[in-house]
Amino acid sequence: MSATLEVRGLEVAYGTVPALRDVSFTVDEGEIVGLIGPNGAGKSTTLHAITGLVPATTGDVSLEGAPLRGKPPEKIASAGIALVPEGRRLFAELTVEENLRLGLAARRKQGDEEALAEVFELFPALVDARRRSAGVLSGGQQQQLAIARALVSSPSVLLLDEPSLGLAPTVVDLVFSTLQQIRERGIAVLLVEQRAQRTVALADRTHVLANGELRLTLTPDDAADTDRMVAAYLS
Repeated sequence: MSATLEVRGLEVAYGTVPALRDVSFTVDEGEIVGLIGPNGAGKSTTLHAITGLVPATTGDVSLEGAPLRGKPPEKIASAGIALVPEGRRLFAELTVEENLRLGLAARRKQGDEEALAEVFELFPALVDARRRSAGVLSGGQQQQLAIARALVSSPSVLLLDEPSLGLAPTVVDLVFSTLQQIRERGIAVLLVEQRAQRTVALADRTHVLANGELRLTLTPDDAADTDRMVAAYLS
């Protein structure tokens, strides 16, 4: 049986500068897989290569056995991969509900109203804010909206790029709790994060990326091992 998301031998270069070298991993239904590493390691590039935003020079990306590499981003999105980008990239002048309805455009199933009800249940703070412009929301509410907008498209795989960036500790707790709920719904999650210890503790497994290469794989048991965590970043 094919993995939900399979990345094999992925390589990306910016001009003559290698950004990813022979990156391989899988994410299955109901799994969270973390991707951590120092700044400039290639974490965001990995997400962008999966979603077709940057071209891969070699390697394969497949969703439930169907090849995706070389397809345009809109085709990859409609196949079932949703990205929550760093910085959220919401439409600030549109309301919460209008942003969510834009996410429905990529939905692969019937039942738009049911999809909205599901994300409002997952993010109750958005219910009272549904008529407010996204631009006036708090940072935590905006991040919730960005995740909700991706979820209404009914993805098989959810990619998140630094979802806790710039958030207060209590909101970070909410984001990580929500990721656990998303996993319980059977969605495959690939999580790029700087909060290494939190990510390792949450994810089924976490890959350490450095200089464009996967150097190490950590399990939740490694989250309390500070020396191993530090060594992972210095490997």
